[in-house]
Amino acid sequence: MMSTNRRPCTIDTSLHFCPPAGCDYQGWLGLGNLHANGHPSGGPWRQLYCRSCDGYFLETHGTRLHGKRLSVELIVRVLACLAEGLGIRATARVFEVDPNTVLQWLVEATEQLRAFITYFLCDIHAQQLQLDELYAVIRALKAGELSAEDAIKRLEGARPWVWTAIDPVSKLLLAIEVGPRTVAMAQRVVHRVSQRLASGCMPAWFSDGFKG
Repeated sequence: MMSTNRRPCTIDTSLHFCPPAGCDYQGWLGLGNLHANGHPSGGPWRQLYCRSCDGYFLETHGTRLHGKRLSVELIVRVLACLAEGLGIRATARVFEVDPNTVLQWLVEATEQLRAFITYFLCDIHAQQLQLDELYAVIRALKAGELSAEDAIKRLEGARPWVWTAIDPVSKLLLAIEVGPRTVAMAQRVVHRVSQRLASGCMPAWFSDGFKG
Protein backbone atom coordinates (compact mmCIF):
# COMPACT_ATOMS: atom_id res chain seq x y z
CA MET A 1 0.00 0.00 0.00
CA MET A 2 1.46 3.36 -1.08
CA SER A 3 1.92 5.91 1.68
CA THR A 4 -0.03 9.18 1.55
CA ASN A 5 0.43 12.64 3.01
CA ARG A 6 -2.88 12.47 4.85
CA ARG A 7 -3.15 12.81 8.61
CA PRO A 8 -2.32 9.45 10.26
CA CYS A 9 -5.32 7.40 11.30
CA THR A 10 -5.98 7.51 15.04
CA ILE A 11 -8.29 4.47 15.01
CA ASP A 12 -6.65 1.05 15.17
CA THR A 13 -7.92 -1.03 12.23
CA SER A 14 -5.30 -3.77 12.44
CA LEU A 15 -7.87 -6.37 13.52
CA HIS A 16 -10.15 -5.75 10.53
CA PHE A 17 -9.85 -6.71 6.86
CA CYS A 18 -11.66 -5.72 3.70
CA PRO A 19 -14.43 -8.31 3.09
CA PRO A 20 -15.22 -7.99 -0.69
CA ALA A 21 -13.76 -10.91 -2.67
CA GLY A 22 -12.66 -8.55 -5.46
CA CYS A 23 -10.34 -6.56 -3.21
CA ASP A 24 -6.59 -7.30 -3.45
CA TYR A 25 -6.39 -7.03 0.34
CA GLN A 26 -9.41 -9.23 1.08
CA GLY A 27 -8.76 -11.32 4.20
CA TRP A 28 -5.44 -9.64 5.10
CA LEU A 29 -4.91 -7.93 8.44
CA GLY A 30 -2.73 -4.96 9.33
CA LEU A 31 -1.65 -3.89 5.84
CA GLY A 32 -2.64 -0.24 6.26
CA ASN A 33 -5.36 -0.23 3.61
CA LEU A 34 -8.17 0.58 6.06
CA HIS A 35 -9.06 3.73 7.94
CA ALA A 36 -12.05 4.83 9.98
CA ASN A 37 -14.75 6.87 8.28
CA GLY A 38 -17.03 7.99 11.09
CA HIS A 39 -20.42 6.65 12.15
CA PRO A 40 -23.00 6.50 9.32
CA SER A 41 -26.29 8.24 10.19
CA GLY A 42 -25.09 8.65 13.76
CA GLY A 43 -25.27 4.90 14.39
CA PRO A 44 -23.31 3.09 17.11
CA TRP A 45 -20.95 1.29 14.71
CA ARG A 46 -17.95 2.80 12.97
CA GLN A 47 -17.63 2.64 9.19
CA LEU A 48 -14.31 1.55 7.66
CA TYR A 49 -12.94 2.57 4.26
CA CYS A 50 -10.55 0.51 2.10
CA ARG A 51 -8.09 2.56 0.06
CA SER A 52 -7.43 -0.38 -2.25
CA CYS A 53 -10.93 -1.01 -3.60
CA ASP A 54 -12.67 2.21 -2.42
CA GLY A 55 -15.13 0.04 -0.51
CA TYR A 56 -16.99 0.84 2.72
CA PHE A 57 -18.18 -1.57 5.40
CA LEU A 58 -19.16 -1.50 9.07
CA GLU A 59 -16.78 -2.72 11.76
CA THR A 60 -19.38 -5.34 12.76
CA HIS A 61 -19.22 -7.03 9.35
CA GLY A 62 -19.03 -10.81 9.74
CA THR A 63 -20.19 -10.78 13.38
CA ARG A 64 -23.54 -11.55 14.99
CA LEU A 65 -23.93 -7.85 15.80
CA HIS A 66 -24.03 -6.81 12.14
CA GLY A 67 -27.33 -5.13 11.30
CA LYS A 68 -28.59 -5.23 14.90
CA ARG A 69 -30.25 -2.06 16.17
CA LEU A 70 -30.66 -3.16 19.78
CA SER A 71 -27.90 -2.67 22.32
CA VAL A 72 -24.96 -5.06 22.50
CA GLU A 73 -25.49 -5.42 26.25
CA LEU A 74 -29.05 -6.68 25.73
CA ILE A 75 -28.00 -9.26 23.15
CA VAL A 76 -25.14 -10.49 25.34
CA ARG A 77 -27.37 -10.76 28.41
CA VAL A 78 -30.01 -12.71 26.47
CA LEU A 79 -27.41 -15.17 25.19
CA ALA A 80 -25.93 -15.48 28.68
CA CYS A 81 -29.33 -16.44 30.11
CA LEU A 82 -29.81 -19.04 27.38
CA ALA A 83 -26.35 -20.45 28.14
CA GLU A 84 -27.33 -20.76 31.82
CA GLY A 85 -30.29 -22.92 30.84
CA LEU A 86 -33.17 -20.45 30.89
CA GLY A 87 -35.77 -21.26 28.23
CA ILE A 88 -36.42 -19.14 25.15
CA ARG A 89 -39.87 -17.96 26.22
CA ALA A 90 -38.74 -17.30 29.80
CA THR A 91 -35.77 -15.28 28.53
CA ALA A 92 -38.08 -13.33 26.22
CA ARG A 93 -40.35 -12.47 29.17
CA VAL A 94 -37.44 -11.36 31.36
CA PHE A 95 -36.00 -8.98 28.77
CA GLU A 96 -39.33 -8.08 27.12
CA VAL A 97 -38.18 -9.33 23.72
CA ASP A 98 -40.17 -11.33 21.18
CA PRO A 99 -39.47 -15.11 21.52
CA ASN A 100 -38.78 -15.36 17.79
CA THR A 101 -36.10 -12.68 18.17
CA VAL A 102 -34.48 -14.64 21.00
CA LEU A 103 -34.56 -17.78 18.88
CA GLN A 104 -32.97 -15.94 15.94
CA TRP A 105 -30.16 -14.63 18.15
CA LEU A 106 -29.56 -18.15 19.49
CA VAL A 107 -29.33 -19.64 15.99
CA GLU A 108 -26.97 -16.87 14.84
CA ALA A 109 -24.78 -17.31 17.92
CA THR A 110 -24.66 -21.07 17.30
CA GLU A 111 -23.52 -20.56 13.70
CA GLN A 112 -20.86 -18.08 14.82
CA LEU A 113 -19.63 -20.46 17.52
CA ARG A 114 -19.44 -23.35 15.07
CA ALA A 115 -17.31 -21.24 12.72
CA PHE A 116 -15.11 -20.16 15.63
CA ILE A 117 -14.57 -23.74 16.79
CA THR A 118 -13.78 -24.92 13.26
CA TYR A 119 -11.10 -22.25 12.95
CA PHE A 120 -9.51 -22.33 16.42
CA LEU A 121 -10.15 -25.84 17.79
CA CYS A 122 -7.48 -27.69 15.82
CA ASP A 123 -4.01 -29.19 16.29
CA ILE A 124 -4.98 -30.32 19.79
CA HIS A 125 -2.49 -32.50 21.70
CA ALA A 126 -4.31 -34.94 23.99
CA GLN A 127 -2.97 -37.87 26.00
CA GLN A 128 -6.37 -39.52 26.33
CA LEU A 129 -9.97 -38.98 25.34
CA GLN A 130 -13.24 -40.14 26.82
CA LEU A 131 -16.09 -40.90 24.43
CA ASP A 132 -19.62 -41.43 25.68
CA GLU A 133 -23.21 -41.25 24.56
CA LEU A 134 -26.53 -40.77 26.28
CA TYR A 135 -30.11 -40.28 25.22
CA ALA A 136 -32.38 -37.44 26.24
CA VAL A 137 -34.98 -38.10 28.90
CA ILE A 138 -38.46 -36.75 28.40
CA ARG A 139 -39.20 -34.05 30.95
CA ALA A 140 -42.60 -35.54 31.67
CA LEU A 141 -40.94 -38.83 32.65
CA LYS A 142 -38.66 -37.09 35.15
CA ALA A 143 -41.67 -35.26 36.60
CA GLY A 144 -43.61 -38.50 36.96
CA GLU A 145 -46.27 -37.41 34.48
CA LEU A 146 -45.34 -40.15 31.98
CA SER A 147 -44.59 -43.81 32.60
CA ALA A 148 -41.30 -45.36 31.52
CA GLU A 149 -43.15 -47.67 29.12
CA ASP A 150 -44.90 -44.79 27.40
CA ALA A 151 -41.64 -42.85 27.21
CA ILE A 152 -39.87 -45.78 25.53
CA LYS A 153 -42.64 -46.08 22.96
CA ARG A 154 -42.44 -42.38 22.20
CA LEU A 155 -38.67 -42.45 21.81
CA GLU A 156 -38.35 -45.82 20.10
CA GLY A 157 -38.60 -44.42 16.56
CA ALA A 158 -35.58 -42.13 16.80
CA ARG A 159 -34.01 -41.62 20.20
CA PRO A 160 -32.14 -38.29 20.39
CA TRP A 161 -28.73 -39.60 21.46
CA VAL A 162 -26.02 -37.09 22.41
CA TRP A 163 -22.45 -38.13 21.54
CA THR A 164 -19.48 -36.47 23.23
CA ALA A 165 -15.68 -36.69 23.22
CA ILE A 166 -13.81 -34.91 26.00
CA ASP A 167 -10.23 -34.52 27.19
CA PRO A 168 -10.50 -35.46 30.91
CA VAL A 169 -7.37 -33.45 31.80
CA SER A 170 -8.23 -30.06 30.29
CA LYS A 171 -12.03 -30.72 30.26
CA LEU A 172 -12.02 -29.58 26.62
CA LEU A 173 -15.02 -30.85 24.68
CA LEU A 174 -13.60 -31.87 21.32
CA ALA A 175 -16.81 -33.10 19.71
CA ILE A 176 -20.52 -33.16 20.37
CA GLU A 177 -23.10 -34.62 18.00
CA VAL A 178 -26.80 -35.42 18.20
CA GLY A 179 -28.16 -38.40 16.29
CA PRO A 180 -29.11 -42.09 16.36
CA ARG A 181 -27.07 -44.71 18.20
CA THR A 182 -25.52 -46.34 15.14
CA VAL A 183 -22.07 -47.35 13.96
CA ALA A 184 -22.18 -44.65 11.30
CA MET A 185 -22.80 -42.02 13.97
CA ALA A 186 -19.94 -43.35 16.09
CA GLN A 187 -17.62 -43.16 13.09
CA ARG A 188 -18.73 -39.60 12.47
CA VAL A 189 -17.81 -38.61 16.03
CA VAL A 190 -14.39 -40.30 15.80
CA HIS A 191 -13.76 -38.58 12.46
CA ARG A 192 -14.67 -35.22 14.00
CA VAL A 193 -12.23 -35.87 16.85
CA SER A 194 -9.44 -36.78 14.40
CA GLN A 195 -9.96 -33.41 12.69
CA ARG A 196 -9.42 -31.63 16.00
CA LEU A 197 -6.19 -33.45 16.87
CA ALA A 198 -2.76 -32.40 15.69
CA SER A 199 -1.50 -34.19 12.59
CA GLY A 200 -0.07 -37.52 13.66
CA CYS A 201 -1.04 -36.95 17.30
CA MET A 202 -3.33 -39.71 18.53
CA PRO A 203 -4.22 -40.28 22.20
CA ALA A 204 -2.50 -43.23 23.83
CA TRP A 205 -5.84 -44.80 24.65
CA PHE A 206 -9.54 -44.08 24.60
CA SER A 207 -11.92 -44.52 27.51
CA ASP A 208 -15.31 -45.15 25.95
CA GLY A 209 -18.79 -45.52 27.35
CA PHE A 210 -20.22 -47.38 24.36
CA LYS A 211 -22.43 -50.26 25.46
CA GLY A 212 -22.27 -52.24 22.25
